[in-house]
Amino acid sequence: MNTTPANEPDRILVVGRSPSVLVAAVDILRAKGYTADATNQFDHVLDDYDVTDLDVMVFGGMVPADTKQYLRGEVSKRNPRVRFIQGLAGIAGVIAAQVEALTSDEQLGPDGAEITYDAARRCAQLTLEEPAHATVEALWVTSFTPPEPKSTSTRVFDGNLEAGFHTIPLPDRVPFEASFTTVAVDDLVRVFTVGAMPNAITRMAPTSANDKRLPEVRQVTTSSNDD
Repeated sequence: MNTTPANEPDRILVVGRSPSVLVAAVDILRAKGYTADATNQFDHVLDDYDVTDLDVMVFGGMVPADTKQYLRGEVSKRNPRVRFIQGLAGIAGVIAAQVEALTSDEQLGPDGAEITYDAARRCAQLTLEEPAHATVEALWVTSFTPPEPKSTSTRVFDGNLEAGFHTIPLPDRVPFEASFTTVAVDDLVRVFTVGAMPNAITRMAPTSANDKRLPEVRQVTTSSNDD
């Protein structure tokens, strides 16, 4: 095993609730080269995982606020360099893209492509200093039924672009709520909210660890097999 930290893959831990979303997010992140795990066992995070070796911790929207605050404090004490991400939605592809966005910024720095989203025109805008490969994907929730939200996605664009300014519109079938777009230019990734999550869904988030409004879920505690 390479023991040089700069050459090791980032270690990611996703703390959320939905079993299928957690497992799918781990699969996507591992396929992209990350060392990734996920759990919905909030009370056992500090026992089940070595957070001192963690690079990024992602919190799902249904993690109780007091639990997030406690874990952020405890993990930060053990590992001051860890970065935290608040997941935008229970969509595995969005979670993975948020991780990519954070880590690609650190690898590539401020130079390179400029990627923005025009909410009024519902289009991604890319300004390239040199030719590059770009992909644009739209993702949205199709069912909000807890504990297993369902989602779908569509590839909007995948191809090479010349230097200059480009506009890539989202198709009309992308809904105006609970929808997101991810934009990648070579290794630089951005994630944008197209339509916010409905208030009826965000209000379902437990207010505390003692809030038992949501149904029980299948336990998920993944474990990376490192060589």
